Amino acid sequence: MRTIEASELIINNRGAVYHVNCRPEEIAHTIITVGDPDRVKEVSKHFDSIEFKKHHREFITHTGYIGKKRLSVTSTGIGPDNIDIVINELDALVNIDFNTRTIKEQITPLNIIRIGTSGSLQKDIPVDSFVASTHGLGLDNLMHFYNHTQTQEDKQLLNAFNNHTQLNQGVIAPYINAASAKLLKEFIAHFHHGITVTCPGFYGPQGRVLRMGLAQPTLIDQLSSFHFGQHKITNFEMETSALYGMGKILGHYCLSLSAIVANRISKEFSSDGNAAVEKLIKICLENISNSI
Repeated sequence: MRTIEASELIINNRGAVYHVNCRPEEIAHTIITVGDPDRVKEVSKHFDSIEFKKHHREFITHTGYIGKKRLSVTSTGIGPDNIDIVINELDALVNIDFNTRTIKEQITPLNIIRIGTSGSLQKDIPVDSFVASTHGLGLDNLMHFYNHTQTQEDKQLLNAFNNHTQLNQGVIAPYINAASAKLLKEFIAHFHHGITVTCPGFYGPQGRVLRMGLAQPTLIDQLSSFHFGQHKITNFEMETSALYGMGKILGHYCLSLSAIVANRISKEFSSDGNAAVEKLIKICLENISNSI
């Protein structure tokens, strides 16, 4: 059995994985991820009790209970690169033996639910509403560094998207993966459903113009006008495709939930995005407590 070297899996002096700074017993098997480190306490304030609080750089983790349900909330920071760090390390905490540095024979799947903010790409998905992402479509390049396969449906969706946008004719190589059906079915009421596009940046990659011109000036129109059967692109942000792609490879159940704070079609921005996020947190925790 292969031993994972110290340079490949970094474990600190207290036996915790390097970036997330948690030991295996310090995380639950149901995990909420949030981009903003300050949002961790906004989730854990609803816990009945907190066992552990860990902090390293932008990575903060609180683990505790709501009733008998044990769960963790972990901040990832922004972007696919940070998702790469957090998901690899969360997986290592449950599926790698830190003493022998070997992969465990019995693989443990995690429930990983992202709570984030996002921009709507449809006029009828207004600010302060919620989206549960059926798919994560990546315009970033993270998953091209891993061996991964796509389902026939994913291939058909991606082919239709490439034909519609022609984005794959340049330097972008889009990819797509579906959400966990097990988790998605618990988030029907209160949610719009659709494809979430993940961008590798906030300004140019999301079609914003400040002082630099855009290589893809029609991006928003291309995304918002895409349809394939019952599928359409509802929103875009900066983490979902990485979460879904890595979760699929590693065997975890992943779902991305977004509070819509901007509508890029109507050019509106939420007057109280924090209130929308708080409502989303409460809905998510209730569903986790009752069903997951």
